[in-house]
Amino acid sequence: MAVQPAQKAAPLSLSCVPTHVAIIMDGNGRWAHQRGLSRMAGHRAGTENIRQVIERFADYGVKYLTLYAFSTENWNRPRAEVQGLMRILGRVIKRETKHFHENGIRLLHLGRLDDLSPTLQQQVLDAIELTKDNDRMTVCIAFNYGGRAEILDAARRLMTNGLSPNELNEGMFSSYLYTADIPDPDLIIRTAGEMRLSNFLLWQGAYSEFYSTDVYWPDFDDENIDQALLAYSQRKRRFGGLLPEDEDLPSLKGSSSKDSRRR
Repeated sequence: MAVQPAQKAAPLSLSCVPTHVAIIMDGNGRWAHQRGLSRMAGHRAGTENIRQVIERFADYGVKYLTLYAFSTENWNRPRAEVQGLMRILGRVIKRETKHFHENGIRLLHLGRLDDLSPTLQQQVLDAIELTKDNDRMTVCIAFNYGGRAEILDAARRLMTNGLSPNELNEGMFSSYLYTADIPDPDLIIRTAGEMRLSNFLLWQGAYSEFYSTDVYWPDFDDENIDQALLAYSQRKRRFGGLLPEDEDLPSLKGSSSKDSRRR
């Protein structure tokens, strides 16, 4: 008798869902080490749940998902590991692009494309072109990405275009970033228990909610996504101001002043 696949749990009913979620996918190497496997085995395992993660966030109505796959600092890793990561990216693009296109997912790349091999550059550009009109969800792959490099690249383009200092404001500067047409992330998730941004979306994440889980990226599943989104829905986002319930009530203000006069 055939074993039936486990029933996928329905999304939670939440009071609010983020428009844009960004994930620092961390812990592939430690996941592999625990199992006596190579680091590359861990990186390969980390690609196996990408489709599932994207689908779960799409089920919640999240419109933008950014995955931090390879930083500008990752070039400092051993040459064999870097080459392996490049091969993995190529295989993932080849394996997943058709599926994403058929399911309404638009793919974008964040980072410096010129540092990648011509073949890999073309694969990325072809995936972007194929999926450009899809509107169910936008998935941004941050590969060869660094937040400081992004800010420097934006500043260089501003100077090249001869923009005067008086014309520059936050909105104008944002339009020169890699994420020009993408809203800032509402929620940044980091797997594997670390509590730092690691040069990820430094400008865009100024007011993002941060959520860290001890779960390694290859094990990050629907239940972990549910927990992260539930935690987000319970946060109060003030953006430097006050919510109505945080303000002093007029009656309390009045009673406070009367009390002080009596004293």
